[in-house]
Amino acid sequence: MSEKVRIMIVEDHGIVRQGFVALLRTVADFEVVAEAPDGAQAVALYARHQPDITLMDLRLPVLGGVEATTKIRQAYPEARIIVLTTFDGDEDIYRALQAGARGYLLKGMDANELVDAIRTVHRGKSRIPPAVAERLAERLAGPALTERETGVLRLIVAGKSNKEIGTALFISEATVKTHINNLLSKLGVTDRTQAATTALQRGIVHLD
Repeated sequence: MSEKVRIMIVEDHGIVRQGFVALLRTVADFEVVAEAPDGAQAVALYARHQPDITLMDLRLPVLGGVEATTKIRQAYPEARIIVLTTFDGDEDIYRALQAGARGYLLKGMDANELVDAIRTVHRGKSRIPPAVAERLAERLAGPALTERETGVLRLIVAGKSNKEIGTALFISEATVKTHINNLLSKLGVTDRTQAATTALQRGIVHLD
C-alpha cells in the first residue's frame, strides 16, 4: 500500500472544519494529521507535522490565510497549500497565489473536486478552476493600485470624507483628491460609491 497523503486543515469555523475532516477520512489514502483554527496555529502546526498538503481558509483570526501561507512558504518553500474560501474576488485570488498557494478552491465545490485537487497538488501541479483563473487573468490585465491608493480606498469604504482621509494619512485634501481620481480611473468607476462597491466585490478591501 502506498503512503498516505498527510493533510492539515486550517479553518476557524469548528463545524466546517469537522466536516472537512469527516469527508477526507472517507478517502483511504488520506490522513488528517493536524487541525488549526487560526493562522498562527497553522504556522506552528505546520512546523511540527510538515503535512503533504495544507487546506487553508483565507479569512482567519489572529493571522490571515495569506499571511500564514507566506510564513509557511518562507520557512518551507516546498509546502503545498490549497486555499479554500468562500471569496472569489480577483484580489483575494491574486494575493493567495502570490503568497505561494498551489490551488484555489471555492467552498461550494463538490467532494470529488476537493479530492481531485488534493491529488493534483500532491503530484506537484497547480489546481485553479477555470472561473477562478479567468478572474485572475482580469486582475493581472488591469492596472494595479499603489499602496497609498489602496489605503485611501480602504478609508472610502469606511465612509470617511476627503478631509478625514487626509488627516488619517497625514496628506493634504488636494493629494487625497489626486489619489481618488487615480483609483477611480484604475477601477473603471466614476464615483466613490462605485469605488467602494467594486473594492468589496473584488476583495481589495474587506469589511471585518
